[in-house]
Amino acid sequence: MSRAGNNFSRITQKPDVMGGKACIRGMRVTVGMVVGQVGAGHSFDEILADYPCLEREDVLQALHYAAWRAKEREVPLTTA
Repeated sequence: MSRAGNNFSRITQKPDVMGGKACIRGMRVTVGMVVGQVGAGHSFDEILADYPCLEREDVLQALHYAAWRAKEREVPLTTA
């Protein structure tokens, strides 16, 4: 998937896989699942052990993709 000069060769989106969510290499592992693991404090090694189908580059590209999507539009945050 390439958008605006970004090359996300490991990120796929298909309507019939995980409801069209961004996935890693067409597998049923979503970018959100990977980023959530990082956000929960899991190391790359822990993630790769939990998801043996993944490679280190998959995790890096998932993070890059998530950062790119976050920059794509601003979402106002509510204040407490």
